Amino acid sequence: MAAEKPKANDPASELAERLAAALLQERIVPRFVDSYVVEQGRQALQVHAGMYRDLLALLQREALLAACAKLLEVAAYEPEAGRRLAKPRLRSRQEIAAFRRRFLAAMTRQQKWTAGDALEFQSDLQMYEQLIARAAATRRTRKPFEAANHPFVDRCAFLLDSSFLEKARLAASRALTELERLAAQVYGGADLDNERVRKN
Repeated sequence: MAAEKPKANDPASELAERLAAALLQERIVPRFVDSYVVEQGRQALQVHAGMYRDLLALLQREALLAACAKLLEVAAYEPEAGRRLAKPRLRSRQEIAAFRRRFLAAMTRQQKWTAGDALEFQSDLQMYEQLIARAAATRRTRKPFEAANHPFVDRCAFLLDSSFLEKARLAASRALTELERLAAQVYGGADLDNERVRKN
C-alpha cells in the first residue's frame, strides 16, 4: 500500500487515532478476558504471563478489526442534517473508497505497521466485512442467550478458550457489543461535517 500523506485536519486520520486510543483507554479486551476467567473459573488462562500477554495482543488485534469494520460501516452513510431521515443515504463509491484508503493509511502509521502487517490487516478486514455482510443477509433476531454470528466472536472464542467454545463465544459477543458501541461513539463524537469527510 502506497504511503499517503495526511492532510491537515483529515477526518480519516483523526478517526484512526481516536479509535486506537479509545480501544486502549476503555480496556475492552483485558476486561473481557479477566471477567471470562473469573466467571468461568478458567484461571489457567492467566498462569503463564508470557502466554497471557500474547493472548491479549492477539485479541486486541481482533478487537481493532471489529472496531474498524464497524466504523467504516457507519462512515459509509451521510450524517443526518437536522431532520430525521427514514433511511440514511449511502455515500458514493468514490467517497467511501477514498475515506477507507485514508483511514487505513492513518491506522498503518498510528500502529507503526510494516507494509506486510498493513496488507495482512487489510486482508483480514475484508474477510471480516464479507462475513458480516453474509450474516446480515440472513439475519434473524438473536436470542439473549445466543452468541452473535460475527467473525470477531468465532475467532476470539477459539483463541481464548477452544475447549469451552460456546461459553467463550457468549463472552466474546458481549465484548463485540461494547466494541461496536465504542466505534460508533468515536465516529459520532468526531464532530465532522460532510465536506471534511469527503475527499476533495
